[in-house]
Amino acid sequence: MRLSTKFSDTIHLLAFLQVYSDIKLTSAVIAASIQTSPVVVRRLVGALKNAGFIDNDPKNHNPRIAIDPKDITLLDIYLITEGHTPLFVIDKETNPLCRVGGNIQPVLTNIYGEAEQAALTVLNSKTMQDIIDSLIVHNKVKQAKEKSDLAQDA
Repeated sequence: MRLSTKFSDTIHLLAFLQVYSDIKLTSAVIAASIQTSPVVVRRLVGALKNAGFIDNDPKNHNPRIAIDPKDITLLDIYLITEGHTPLFVIDKETNPLCRVGGNIQPVLTNIYGEAEQAALTVLNSKTMQDIIDSLIVHNKVKQAKEKSDLAQDA
């Protein structure tokens, strides 16, 4: 079973819009960064527009973030992209006559519920501004390391 990447792709898209707000942004340009098709990007942009998170810059028609990134939580994005899809799914087809198969569902329901609540709480505490700031820091560290590696090789 393939897991959905819509959530991470949407975070990527929003960060890309913010970081590259000074260039012409098409779905093809954004798709090249995400390494997906422009059609997927257009669908994600559409969902974000419907939710009021993106609008179009009237000057150049580029998509842009319509809300301050510090006011967009990762939980907001998760709910837009994944809806209320549970994070964990319990197999309902276990043997009810087995000590394990007959009891695993209620045991996992409690544990999965706690884990899901914890995950949603973390997502609600992180914002797009946190992501953007981390990307900038990570890129600076990466560039400094590359320069250092080049200097050592010389």
